Amino acid sequence: MYVPKFSMKQRITLMANKYELIATNPDGSDGALLAFAQQKRMAFKEQVTFYTDDTKTQPVFSFKARKTIDLGSGYDVYDANGQPIGWFKKEFGKSLLRSSWQLSAAGVEADGTERNATVAIVRRVWEFVPFVGEIPLPFIFHFDFTDRASGRPVLSVERKVSVRDRYRIEVQDQRLDFRVAAAMTVALDALQSR
Repeated sequence: MYVPKFSMKQRITLMANKYELIATNPDGSDGALLAFAQQKRMAFKEQVTFYTDDTKTQPVFSFKARKTIDLGSGYDVYDANGQPIGWFKKEFGKSLLRSSWQLSAAGVEADGTERNATVAIVRRVWEFVPFVGEIPLPFIFHFDFTDRASGRPVLSVERKVSVRDRYRIEVQDQRLDFRVAAAMTVALDALQSR
């Protein structure tokens, strides 16, 4: 399933992060709800399930960590029947100064990095300054994923300035399944600081 553009809005609650994935109409406005996701906070083995809506009655896809509390572990993306359809992994060595990810799905092998190295460094410094790092700042960060073989754009995720997290997503490569793109987008918000 290919979706060229969509957005993601986060709802913050006490015990879970909730995400709405929304189609983008041709005029740029919000369209129909594509999926609803929920991530439990402080889970030992990360898993996020995507549903048709916020009633959470019909799961449509998910992603799950391969290992318990292993920063180098990957995450597998599954369809509604539990069949793997892709995976992603944070590259911790490359991510010391600028976050980097690997993304894989049917026919797609891509590498993603933060677009702006300066913002990446400032964000890291902010997090390590005593007491100051406790003050949440809505850093704007953008990620660009490119095809490993051709260098062509595959996926772009841009965080917008707003009170709650909001992202605009563009999928430039028609081979990239919406479910894998959506899972990667939620992971960028939910797992970025890990």
